[in-house]
Amino acid sequence: MLILQSLYNLSDESMEYQVLDRYACEGKKITPYIAVGREQHNQSPFDRFSEPPTLPENADSVTRMRHRLKTKDGKSIYALRKVTSEPVFGVIKAVMGFRSFLLRGYEAAQGEWFLVCMAYSLKKLHILAG
Repeated sequence: MLILQSLYNLSDESMEYQVLDRYACEGKKITPYIAVGREQHNQSPFDRFSEPPTLPENADSVTRMRHRLKTKDGKSIYALRKVTSEPVFGVIKAVMGFRSFLLRGYEAAQGEWFLVCMAYSLKKLHILAG
């Protein structure tokens, strides 16, 4: 399991992640594609489509991940999140109106989340069935 620690940066109100177990992915032959910071909006086409400079051999895991996300393949793999996982949470929040848990405690919130996911799945099946 990859353990990340979230760090809130007050200067630009961004969230960054620090890998606590930096060798967890390499030891299990997993190539992580995890954002390590926010990217600027409205970058020039040259900045968006150019390949990053060569990675130094002694780079740590976070630097390697940041470099991997700037490559063409890394950008295309990371962009898949827009069509796989993120739309589900958007539908749950916007269409179904689920914004916060009403129950307190881990087990209660876990049960509530299970019901939300089940409702989403039933809604999806109903739409697919016509």
